[in-house]
Amino acid sequence: MTAQKTLLHISGLTIGYQAGKNKTKAVAGPLNLELHAGQLICLLGPNGCGKSTLLRTISGLQHPLKGEILLDGKDLKKLKPAQVARKISLVLTDNIRSGNLDVYSLISLGRYPYSGWLGILTEEDKHIIDQAIKATNTADFLGRKMDSLSDGECQKVMLARAMAQDTPLIILDEPTAHLDLPSRIQLMRLLHQLAKDTNKAILLSTHELDLALQVADQIWLMSNGGHLDAGLPEELVLNGSFQHAFDKDGIAFDAATGTFNIHYAGKRNIQVIGEGVAAFWTRRALIRNGFSISQERENILTVLVSGDGADSIWKVQQNDELIIYNSLREFLRKL
Repeated sequence: MTAQKTLLHISGLTIGYQAGKNKTKAVAGPLNLELHAGQLICLLGPNGCGKSTLLRTISGLQHPLKGEILLDGKDLKKLKPAQVARKISLVLTDNIRSGNLDVYSLISLGRYPYSGWLGILTEEDKHIIDQAIKATNTADFLGRKMDSLSDGECQKVMLARAMAQDTPLIILDEPTAHLDLPSRIQLMRLLHQLAKDTNKAILLSTHELDLALQVADQIWLMSNGGHLDAGLPEELVLNGSFQHAFDKDGIAFDAATGTFNIHYAGKRNIQVIGEGVAAFWTRRALIRNGFSISQERENILTVLVSGDGADSIWKVQQNDELIIYNSLREFLRKL
């Protein structure tokens, strides 16, 4: 893979906030990170670990306690707001809702670093706005007011505004927070594609671990102790970083599937013989109902699952009698 341009170089960074007169409270650090063009980076971590603080610091909205942030090779602290606005587009969690603001006008606001307070758009500005609308699939919304949009539609419009700003780096703070599942999937897929198609770097904070594992080029994984691990999603799974960051009593990260499992107190051992979808979901149902799945064959109840979907059957050998169930519900009820 070809090495991409480094847009953001972070060294020795400590983030935090004022905790009184002449006092500061460090949240995380020291952090050493790089962000490259054409990548989608997902920032993950438990609530309160400092994700939003890190994004605000990188965006120049909050001063770091220590360390250095180089934005496109220049010290962020020395850049004027107008200069930063041509390098970083920021989309915050709260959506803009205004009954008097139509979608096209909001997207056009992305050109403010170039058009000034008068907002006079050149032909080049209009072309960039049209490209942003096309890239984010928001053309169908243009004649509508912002307060008529769904949460998913509104988030796409806010992304279009960020695209119209035409910066090499886009930062989004929990863009999927208020979206339903299909909208979350669509937005994450869109962000992944935009990073590839436009060669922009896109950094977002999210709690969508399963989606991040599928679409992120890099993951920044923060913990409550102020530590941050950065790397490929697969690397962070293999080296145990996910397990360490998210494991709690009764819940564990399963490295084999990339999902979280709830630990139930097993009241009885059972063996499930079979492969395929029906056997997989049978095991899930049994675990949820307090059974422990065992590989041992002796002195435990055994069920043979055959078929898939509506044609599946469950065969149980019990007291020298073969019992056949035609539904998972019936099988579970008889246990």
